[in-house]
Order: sequence, then C-alpha cells, then structure tokens
Amino acid sequence: MKTRDKFWLEAAKKYKLSDIHVQMAKELGMNPKNFGKIANHKQEKWKVPLAEFIEHCYFKRFKKKQPKQTRLQTPYIINTTVC
Repeated sequence: MKTRDKFWLEAAKKYKLSDIHVQMAKELGMNPKNFGKIANHKQEKWKVPLAEFIEHCYFKRFKKKQPKQTRLQTPYIINTTVC
C-alpha cells in the first residue's frame, strides 16, 4: 500500500468519511493532512461537518452531487478467527 493511501485511510477512519467522501476529496485535490483544520465543527459551531463540506465543494465545482462511479477506497479485511 502506498504511503499517501495510508494517509487517506487514516483520515477516513478518524473523521468517519465514507468511500464516496474520500473519492470526492481526492478529486477536489484536498490534502488529508489538513482535515483537522476543516473538521473543527464541535468547537466552532459555525463550521459544517467535514463530510458536508466536501459534498458542498464537490457540488460547487462539478455541478453534481456525487461521482457517477464510486471506487472502493478502504480495503475490507474479514476477520476469520473463531470465537
């Protein structure tokens, strides 16, 4: 796995972003390292949550709500241990 993909996976997990939101943020050219500045809606009430901010920017730039094809960003690992 590439280093930049690890940053995206960590950001998706930390900020609870779906695969669609990660794909939209990538297409917008956002940097996952800077999400902490944007995702400060609990302390600063005037800010919207990060997922809504990404949707708003994506619609503003591309004039559509979401990409036509969604690529799977997070590798899902199935836990095969027996309880």
